[in-house]
Amino acid sequence: MAENFPIEAGRANPLGATFDGNGVNFAIFSQHASRVNLCLFDADGVENQIVALPEREGHVWHGYIPGMQPGQQYGYRVDGPYRPQDGHRFNPYKLLIDPYAKQLTGHPTWDDALFGYTVGDPAVDLSFDKRDSAPFMPRCVVVDPAFSWGEVVSPDHKLSETILYEAHVKGLTAGRRDVDLPGTYLGMASDPMLEHLNNLGVTAIELLPVHAFMDDQFLTDQGLRNYWGYMSYGFFAPEPRYMHRGQIAEFQQMVARFHTAGIEVILDVVYNHTAEGSHVGPTVAFRGLDNASYYRLAEDKRHYMDDAGCGNTLNVEHPFVLRMVMDSLRYWVQEMHVDGFRFDLCSVLGRTAHGFDRNGPFFRAIQQDPVLNKVKLMAEPWDIGPGGYQLGAYPAPFSEWNDKYRDDTRKFWRGDDGMVAGMAARLCGSAQFFDHDGRASTSSVNFLTAHDGFTLRDTVSYARKHNLANGEGNRDGHSGNYSDNMGVEGPTDDPKIRAARVRRRRNMIATLLFSQGTPLLLAGDEIGNTQDGNNNVYCQDNPLGWVNWEDRDEAFLKFCRQAIAFRKAHPILRQTRFLHSRPRLTDGAPDLFWRRADGAAMEQSDWDDPGLRMIVAELRMASGTPTYVEKEGALLVVLNAGETAAVLLPDAPDGRRWVRRFDTAADDATQPTDGTTILADTVVVFALGDDSV
Repeated sequence: MAENFPIEAGRANPLGATFDGNGVNFAIFSQHASRVNLCLFDADGVENQIVALPEREGHVWHGYIPGMQPGQQYGYRVDGPYRPQDGHRFNPYKLLIDPYAKQLTGHPTWDDALFGYTVGDPAVDLSFDKRDSAPFMPRCVVVDPAFSWGEVVSPDHKLSETILYEAHVKGLTAGRRDVDLPGTYLGMASDPMLEHLNNLGVTAIELLPVHAFMDDQFLTDQGLRNYWGYMSYGFFAPEPRYMHRGQIAEFQQMVARFHTAGIEVILDVVYNHTAEGSHVGPTVAFRGLDNASYYRLAEDKRHYMDDAGCGNTLNVEHPFVLRMVMDSLRYWVQEMHVDGFRFDLCSVLGRTAHGFDRNGPFFRAIQQDPVLNKVKLMAEPWDIGPGGYQLGAYPAPFSEWNDKYRDDTRKFWRGDDGMVAGMAARLCGSAQFFDHDGRASTSSVNFLTAHDGFTLRDTVSYARKHNLANGEGNRDGHSGNYSDNMGVEGPTDDPKIRAARVRRRRNMIATLLFSQGTPLLLAGDEIGNTQDGNNNVYCQDNPLGWVNWEDRDEAFLKFCRQAIAFRKAHPILRQTRFLHSRPRLTDGAPDLFWRRADGAAMEQSDWDDPGLRMIVAELRMASGTPTYVEKEGALLVVLNAGETAAVLLPDAPDGRRWVRRFDTAADDATQPTDGTTILADTVVVFALGDDSV
């Protein structure tokens, strides 16, 4: 027999369902509702009790149920006006997810009952649908988030020591036969994966979205899924499909294992929009709780502002919506022990009624928050809204994904004209974007590839995208990839082309690791993973989108390990101060000196030469570097995207000499060699010092 719970007044704080050892307090925000009903379900998902939250404090409805224990399933039905033209879409026939739910039983099953209006009605979303959506909705679960972390603590790497590795929870391990529970949180932190990441030199793993998300209906209709997960609707609940036994402790166990291995965990989070989509989307949470508060509405209020291109935009200017975002972030840090966040389409979060504002409510809240201002924060600095491209405009402590780095590096190594100046700027941390307001050179998150786009192997194997498997007529995905097939589209048996592709990949990885800034690798690039030319696998939850471990390139993996180790061994390559060719007090030498191959200083005419394909950068510790910072003499970094040429080395101080320490053309890139000839399409680094350097 179902238990009939009594309800008491409870408290307005904290929001969500909170177990205190004796019962559960329920609190939920809705500014415009007339009644909030708490719906309780048994273990079989049968709705057996509906009780109105008895108290309202401000705009928070609340109640307390004594005796209730973790594991209880629940949801909400909310009464209020249904006037889409005025921005209100309340419909008590629709079961709603608690925005603060810490665990969900599964995912919505697409059915017309999920919509607040009658699908097919000529009035479209102005009609009112009375079908019960509960049979097609997951339930929220009351949890006790307590977890025994023991003596496990976060590694807390400095950004200057960080090597980021972007990965998909399922896609990283689904194709590995040596991993128990592949495709899950537990599989991701399995011994084989930790060994691989540690041997590679990774210090932080950046996970694609793990907030509970939905599969778009148009994808499920085609037999596809939302693989990447950028359709969140539960900002506190770990995505259930990555669990083995449906317990949030599995996520905590994953984090603990990463931390024990010295690896930080960064979450890619999506607070710019939700899975409810446009005005004709489903009603699963925010729309039915208080549409006019949670979303930024257009002038006619029936429609939404859509700065994310996904149908709606969260209204983070509203204090309770901003509070939800902040509470969510703090929850993942304090209860789940994650080490930072990458904010998808972060310009949305900085946009106010007056446009993008780097001093807006979201950024101010982050900066003053004693929990969040201590973790790693990374912005994707653009969206599709007005003035959405804001590379370099973010305030500290944010770092930013630098797409200029990706594009300029690809174009330079492809051999495009006039790319020497752009590549030189990227090599030195893109100071023109980031050197202001006391920001560090680590503010630039440098990447060659990411989940969105070609893999590194495909960047040198395809001149155009091949996305037909996505069912959108190859219209989706970026067309401007700055890629190069080296003469043949896709796979080839031609040994010269295959060798040229490997060299190009080596050069690009070396460039990434030897540039000032914070490097980010895409999972699988280190083993030559391919997506067969698909540059938008957002819906490919199958081997096409997963990392292919069976055909891994062991030689390239060895090279990537060497390049990462080389970066870690040389302080000059991972500085926090920008290099501006300023003389140093210690020896009067400039911290950065640009040379031509003949050893002379670069002149403006050289920078303007569209045919120049070589960069020679003499690097030292930055002017003003304090005495307590680890130091070294100098490095000469040569990027040669042109023909074979001899480089005249600068004079070395007495008792020192230039030693060739890294060469992408050599079988063993780090074997010291002599000679000043730089082969075509090669990266070479000379170190100033004795043989122990």
